[in-house]
Amino acid sequence: MKKIVSLLIVVVLICSCSDYQKALKNDDVAAKFEIATKMYEAGKYNKAIRLFEQLSSTYRGKPQAEKLFYMFAQSYYKTKQYYLAGYQFDSFVSGYPRSEKVQEAAYLGAISYSKLSPVYSLDQTDTVKALEKLQAFIDNYPNSEYIAQANEIVKVLNGKLEKKAYENAKGYNTISDYKSALIAFDNFIADFPGTPFKEDALFYKYDSAYKLAINSIPSKMQDRLNVAKVSYNNLIKFKSDTKYKKQAEEMNARVETDLQKFTK
Repeated sequence: MKKIVSLLIVVVLICSCSDYQKALKNDDVAAKFEIATKMYEAGKYNKAIRLFEQLSSTYRGKPQAEKLFYMFAQSYYKTKQYYLAGYQFDSFVSGYPRSEKVQEAAYLGAISYSKLSPVYSLDQTDTVKALEKLQAFIDNYPNSEYIAQANEIVKVLNGKLEKKAYENAKGYNTISDYKSALIAFDNFIADFPGTPFKEDALFYKYDSAYKLAINSIPSKMQDRLNVAKVSYNNLIKFKSDTKYKKQAEEMNARVETDLQKFTK
């Protein structure tokens, strides 16, 4: 019995492959669509894609087009071709705004772009695009069943931008470009007021201001020491028991000593 079942499976697979090869060369679009649908339903997405590519221009505007383009987008998504999936889901949403699948398509389109988001240290263009798509989805479908997941992904993507901005600012401090570091940390704190990196950002802003001040020419030193003192106060005001307290207090003692030279 097992041998018979195995034989039947082999026969079905051979016939399926044969039908697929015929469909690729067949000019009968209805037959091609039928085989493409079978390939899709069987999870053979790459084969389905080849047929959908052949059918897409022919079926556009026809009654079956909605189903075809939904399966087309899903096939790209299932095979992790996220650029193409995002594009196809976008096209589906704009082309079939009344479809019962439109909300799912809008969500999966946004997810496709989020899948392209790289680690924080790399260029974040795709992350920004994904956030725009997700925010558009949240705005358009505030009661969607996918809202909770969408908000979680937004949080993760924003975290990448936040980490990138912080590390960029800290990088200026590391290479001793203290003027740029001060500007970058100011922008970072303004853009991400609730950031978990705020204590670190305030300290490294202070560190940048301090090092810029003590290495200044006499004509600029007093003003820069005062800027450093304000930065120190901001750090202590934010967190009086900061993990940088000992180092910050040693630096502040030097600032106070140097400032006394300008009061004589």
